[in-house]
Amino acid sequence: MRHTLFLSLTLAMFWVLISGHYTTFILVLGVISIAIVVFVAHRMDVVDHESQPVHLTLKLPAYYAWLIKEIILANILVVKHIWLGNKTISPVMTTIKASQKTDIGKVIYANSITLTPGTVTLELEGDKFIVHALLRESIKDLESGEMDRRVTQLED
Repeated sequence: MRHTLFLSLTLAMFWVLISGHYTTFILVLGVISIAIVVFVAHRMDVVDHESQPVHLTLKLPAYYAWLIKEIILANILVVKHIWLGNKTISPVMTTIKASQKTDIGKVIYANSITLTPGTVTLELEGDKFIVHALLRESIKDLESGEMDRRVTQLED
């Protein structure tokens, strides 16, 4: 029930933000549309803790701020090594262990690795990720566990 309510409220806020019109007719159409979407989602049995991760809502802004900082720093590092030439690039592929307990936590971690320039998560199997990086130092940053720790905190 909590997830259905959260889905309904999220869709209502999205509808109001993108419509830009607040006439009775438009609002009634919005309510009808939201009711249909929520009904179909319920019938498909896709409204659950993974499709509506309510527990992440309060922790996400701080994580996003940290991740944006990391993306900017990684961009600068990759550009620096591209300017310096091919001799400074040291591609490497390795396996990283994840400490997340839930599937959504593992997906957030894998996507965070891929969003960071110079690194790509190639495969996710169990609690191990195969990661390719343009620079050996990027892998060392991942092995230090900072991103893993932050995603695990987000998950708790």
